[in-house]
Amino acid sequence: MDDSRHRPQEDPVTHEVTNQVPPLTGHDVSADHALLEGLAREGADWATGELRQLGLLAGSAKAQEWGRLANEHPPVLRTHDRYGNRIDEVEFHPAWHELMAVAVESGAHAAPWTSARPGAHVARAAKFFTWSQVEAGHGCPISMTYAAVAALRHSPSLRAEWEPLLASRTYDFGLRPPQDKRGVLAGMAMTEKQGGSDVRANTTRAEPLGDGSFALTGHKWFNSAPMCDVFLVLAQAPGGLSCFLLPRVLPDGTRNAVRLMRLKDKLGNRSNASAEVEYEGAVAFLVGEEGRGVRTIIEMVNMTRLDCVIGSAAGMRYGLAQALHHARHRTAFGRTLAEQPLMRSVLADLALESEAATTLMTRLAGATDRAIRGDAAEGLFRRAALAAAKYWVCKRAPVHAAEALECLGGNGYVEESQMPRLFRESPLNGIWEGSGNVAALDLMRVLAREPEAVEAFFAEVAAAGDRRVADAAERALKTLAGAGEADARRVAEEMTLVLQASLLVRHAPAAVADAFCASRLSGDWGRAFGTLPPGLDLDAILDRAAPA
Repeated sequence: MDDSRHRPQEDPVTHEVTNQVPPLTGHDVSADHALLEGLAREGADWATGELRQLGLLAGSAKAQEWGRLANEHPPVLRTHDRYGNRIDEVEFHPAWHELMAVAVESGAHAAPWTSARPGAHVARAAKFFTWSQVEAGHGCPISMTYAAVAALRHSPSLRAEWEPLLASRTYDFGLRPPQDKRGVLAGMAMTEKQGGSDVRANTTRAEPLGDGSFALTGHKWFNSAPMCDVFLVLAQAPGGLSCFLLPRVLPDGTRNAVRLMRLKDKLGNRSNASAEVEYEGAVAFLVGEEGRGVRTIIEMVNMTRLDCVIGSAAGMRYGLAQALHHARHRTAFGRTLAEQPLMRSVLADLALESEAATTLMTRLAGATDRAIRGDAAEGLFRRAALAAAKYWVCKRAPVHAAEALECLGGNGYVEESQMPRLFRESPLNGIWEGSGNVAALDLMRVLAREPEAVEAFFAEVAAAGDRRVADAAERALKTLAGAGEADARRVAEEMTLVLQASLLVRHAPAAVADAFCASRLSGDWGRAFGTLPPGLDLDAILDRAAPA
């Protein structure tokens, strides 16, 4: 019998696939001139080998697949087990655990706190920058674990108990008594429904239990990374708003009375869990002095704010690398996109923004490292510079991501390119740890209350010894002199730009520094990327920025 009618027919050959860009894989993500030079300059060149190993893994197809899977299979909340017992657990795709294990084993979390080696916090920042480019969502618990140690130093007994576990390079997921674990992760819960950034409006109560612990009753509207082992929480104690350490599992193995109500359905950061929680007499321990909770937890916030800058810089680098790679392989009208004059201007502009963010990030990491080790002058500089950078670098990330995505054309708008994931992620660091207005107003408070921080900041700027930078610094000081609250964003913007210019003049090639000063300081720059003034050495800028 002739059954040809029932056999599948071969599709006709309609075309050959050409002029499609190969995936950017098999490269070293850490092979970024601005990053590696900053690592050495800030005293952590001893970590170059470890960083390069991490960078090669970050550029591998295996790691990129972990990132894709973790994002496409978000966490799931399990409030009860099959028998009806309350468990309040969060399940993750195996790819999430791969990302977390690498981050912890590399020391991108709290490992620097137990290291006596100068530059340890810089090395950690470079690793966080590099590995965040695989998938940004998992950086949240890594960042908070790092930052929690700073707050715990207000309570020596809690620090002695928890710091070794937080700094451990062993990823040990699962809710068990902390004494039975080889490593733990920390989260944070500050904001409530009625208050948001105004944490003094919090209503969660902390009642003394008589044995040195407290019982917390209330809620949190955002509990970042609720699967962690321990959290820093703000609550109203008899003596006022205070900071508490709240473990998920108590020493006797019982679950603390923390109820996960639901997970947030977020725009981005989808691989990471964010929860609404309620406390039903949850046991917690006072960190620092009663009634001084904001002052205590701000130590943690100041560290996570640094990671907001690092995360935004990492996103810019990722977007730039993808845009450059695409432009060098895609042809249009007889030339590659990278040879087209207008596209070259766009790419070079993106490269300037990325290098300025990375250079500033490494400088802030260096200041953090030296301040922790007792350098008071670096601490003063950091207080002003970090507040300004948190505002401006995080504000630049979304527009940078949008332009980088557009460089890929329609391909960049397709989920498979991973550029939509970058775009959705890009606003988050500007919201975390105080949105743009909060960061800018924090800068104004520093400038008003700590004139020595202003002096330290502008002394750093003046170190460039450059007339262009000096003129811009003078304009920034004039803005600052008459500024009120409504001017806080302008102050933060001008201060960050002049600091970035100073750093690039001192540490970047002349082509980069000249282009940044000519565009960002002179006013001879449009309102979109790709509007650089004429006469710049774009070849040098683009060659330096290209992914290796």
